[in-house]
Amino acid sequence: MGENALNRFTTAKFISFAIGFFGLQFAWQMRIILSGPVTEELGASPFIFGLIWLAGPFTGMVVQPLIGALSDKTRTPLGRRRPYLLGGALLSAIALWAFPNSAYITDWLSTLLNLSFAPWAALLFAAIMIWVLDACVNIAQGPYRALVPDVVPQEQHSIANSYISLAIGLGSVVAAGTAPFLKWAFGYQMSINAQFIMAALAFSLGMAWTCLAIKERKLEKFEDSKEEKFSIVQSLKDFFALSPEVGKICWMQFFTWIGNMCMMIYFTQYAVHTVFGVPDLSNVSDMVKSSFDSAILSGTNFSSVCFALFNLVCFIVAIPIGILSVKYGNKKVHVVSMLSMALAFLGMAFTVNPKLIAILMALSGIGWASICALPFAMLSQYIKPGTEGSVMGIFNIFIAGPQVFVCTLVSWFINKCSFIGEHGLNFHWEYTFIIGAICLIVASVIATKVNERFVNKL
Repeated sequence: MGENALNRFTTAKFISFAIGFFGLQFAWQMRIILSGPVTEELGASPFIFGLIWLAGPFTGMVVQPLIGALSDKTRTPLGRRRPYLLGGALLSAIALWAFPNSAYITDWLSTLLNLSFAPWAALLFAAIMIWVLDACVNIAQGPYRALVPDVVPQEQHSIANSYISLAIGLGSVVAAGTAPFLKWAFGYQMSINAQFIMAALAFSLGMAWTCLAIKERKLEKFEDSKEEKFSIVQSLKDFFALSPEVGKICWMQFFTWIGNMCMMIYFTQYAVHTVFGVPDLSNVSDMVKSSFDSAILSGTNFSSVCFALFNLVCFIVAIPIGILSVKYGNKKVHVVSMLSMALAFLGMAFTVNPKLIAILMALSGIGWASICALPFAMLSQYIKPGTEGSVMGIFNIFIAGPQVFVCTLVSWFINKCSFIGEHGLNFHWEYTFIIGAICLIVASVIATKVNERFVNKL
């Protein structure tokens, strides 16, 4: 094995390994919580908001498989994966700054170029920044996941993915909780712009730390040949030829992410419009919008608190889930975790009590911790050395693909489910949780059919 032998990771090394994902998730959480208020202020209806969210799945389905395969073949002084980790983080930082400043940037460009832009120009620019941000997050995320089989011994894969889950939870807690905490403790309301700048710094600095701390194995120089050139068709064939169980894991992941994204994409809108009763503001005057500023702020802060609780539980249970999966198997732990999330979603669909919703969001964090770790651990058992990037990139199709369904059909469905409330037109955002719960239950059933390679290593 020589110089390429994989040494066991210590706790300190696992933490250094996960810090980059802390920054990545910090940025992603800010995008989840605040993209709705920013785009709605610029005139986005529920359906347009869903279409803007298509940036994530489309870039995920295209960028991650391509970048994953390229990173398998990349040979640089920085290694195979680190150039993509650093590049994705730095470009994302630029998009994170530009997105909440879309109106100001388009006004500045209009003055600079002496042109009169259409009223929807700022919304278009914001949508473009979302696409850039999501593409760059995917550039970093695929190679990051591929680092696990690259540098971590096989027997520690579940624990390594649990540390990533821990970083996801902690990054999301800090991202979601900072503004509400400052408001509660010091009476200071952090602006949306400041929160996005904070996310840009967290992503770029966190990824830089991991890239400096984790050294990739030295590999022989890649010799190009016709057989080794990237082909998405051949990669897909090779992917599903790994094992019959891979297809089951993919279907499990497909329904899991429909369920999960029903909450991720629409929770802030649900909090603002369903829990706090703010009507649809996409086609009203600025005067009407301003009359709901206080309620919107309360709903947004409540959403941030709920996401903080959701991710705090993810942070707390991430390592225990990894330990339990080593003892009892990934499949059993994952099924129980997903079912707890489904029950929490059903509860949120039938209440507008803020305290109960916060408790249910916290409960669903158990499922989130498992989703962030165990499917990847289940898949990693079947990865052939040298194909880690392309396998993880293709696996991401079954994360990104479901989001297309959620961003189009679910948003269209919500757009059709309108009603006239106390303050005007509104939508049944709570229906997304019913759809999400059903899909999580289906994913749990599929998971039970996976014949897992399981050896108790405790």
